[in-house]
Amino acid sequence: MDKKTTPLSDGPEWTFELLDQYLIEIEAAAKHFKIDAYPNQIEIITAEQMMDAYAGIGMPIGYTHWSFGKRFIETEQGYRRGQMGLAYEIVINSDPCIAYLMEENTITMQALVMAHASFGHNSFFKNNYLFKTWTDASSIIDYLVFAKNYIHKCELKYGVEQVELTVDSCHALMNYGVDRYKRPAEISFSDEQNRQAEREAYLQSQVNDLWRTVPKSTSSETQQNKPNFPSEPQENILYFIEKNAPLLEPWQREIVRIVRKMAQYFYPQKQTQVMNEGWATFWHYTILNRLYDTGKVTDRFMLEFLQSHTAVVAQPAYNSPYYSGINPYALGFNMFVDIRRICENPTEEDKHWFPDIAGSDWLTTVHFAMENFKDESFISQYLSPKVIRDFKLFGILDDEKQNHLHVSAIHNEQGYQEIRNILSQQYNLSNLEPNIQVQKVDINGDRSLTLRYTPHNNIPLADNFSEVLKHLHRLWGFKVTLEQLDENDNIVTLATCPETNDNEQP
Repeated sequence: MDKKTTPLSDGPEWTFELLDQYLIEIEAAAKHFKIDAYPNQIEIITAEQMMDAYAGIGMPIGYTHWSFGKRFIETEQGYRRGQMGLAYEIVINSDPCIAYLMEENTITMQALVMAHASFGHNSFFKNNYLFKTWTDASSIIDYLVFAKNYIHKCELKYGVEQVELTVDSCHALMNYGVDRYKRPAEISFSDEQNRQAEREAYLQSQVNDLWRTVPKSTSSETQQNKPNFPSEPQENILYFIEKNAPLLEPWQREIVRIVRKMAQYFYPQKQTQVMNEGWATFWHYTILNRLYDTGKVTDRFMLEFLQSHTAVVAQPAYNSPYYSGINPYALGFNMFVDIRRICENPTEEDKHWFPDIAGSDWLTTVHFAMENFKDESFISQYLSPKVIRDFKLFGILDDEKQNHLHVSAIHNEQGYQEIRNILSQQYNLSNLEPNIQVQKVDINGDRSLTLRYTPHNNIPLADNFSEVLKHLHRLWGFKVTLEQLDENDNIVTLATCPETNDNEQP
């Protein structure tokens, strides 16, 4: 440490001037490590405002809905009981990047959050390929304003209850409002405003054209010769509803579109939780240690920081009452730290498993990993035998046809690879979310909609699928059927809405 350097005040109380001084030093350290981030906007808010932001899916402004109020109460109760903290994780993927600092924090915690959110998460949002492909950080805040104002106008014009029912149904189907394999159009506030009426009229004309005529013929020959609609299965159910639902009013279609856009915006975050949190934690740790090494912060500052950091990256044991699975902060942080170790001080094992990065420049390597992977591929590529041993990971095969569990992977050459594959698949969204697609619509008959569920590893749907089907029926307006393709390629009907009595005679 440079003894001539006067460290910044370690508080614990903070002032705006002191925050500016810390931000300047943190930004200088970030530039030293070649961190490329959006410009930062720092907001000081109260604990109640922080809980409100939690409840509103982390956005500073948005449309109102009862579910946000419910989440606010849950968050408030957890915080008041000491079951959760509010120092992290409210940072907006926008340009400029908005980070929240809670006014109750000490200066140490304010510095930690700035390093974590304003340079860790911020640089991840700007540079990771999923965010670059699927989100437009420069327009999200304006779009939220548009969405809030539009839904408020609908509440005044059509009634709160009717708008709430539509939003309820859209939220129930939010996970099925995402384009997974093609880039959607960018969210643009000016376009949404200027083209809103034009889009509503066009969409309604398309729907009217689709449902204009209903042929009377129901002969088997006619049924066999008519083309299937849609021509191929559709995975984006909300998009299909928006474009084709027969009875939706134009304002309802716009609300479906708004919820669908929000689902699309958060799609990358669902696939990068381990990487995003690990990256931000790695950089708050690295940046604040550099401030200490260069004499910018005191020993007292570091002791408080390390206490908080250690709590964040702790991995409870499987038999701990606090265990709730693998801590994404712990796994992500340890993997990025391990990548740096492999680059700087590789062992023979590292050279065998990672010949391309062992001994390479660590800064270039961690930036490359951050930019070009998501959780699934990141774990598959970079999870090392050392981290597997540190986390005491092993593989268990639960075969429903067998009476006993089988240990399928241990700490050996083959086991490390198997553990890596098993863990990476646990972060594969296609394995986590049911594969349900629009199969067909009887456009020439009763206008019924048929969905098909294709199970993964014979995993059944959750018991509440019939409730979700009711929401889909509300949006579609006609009978909705959910069928399943079983392991023998037989089609089985799971539910219909409204329910039909199979004993009824035609």
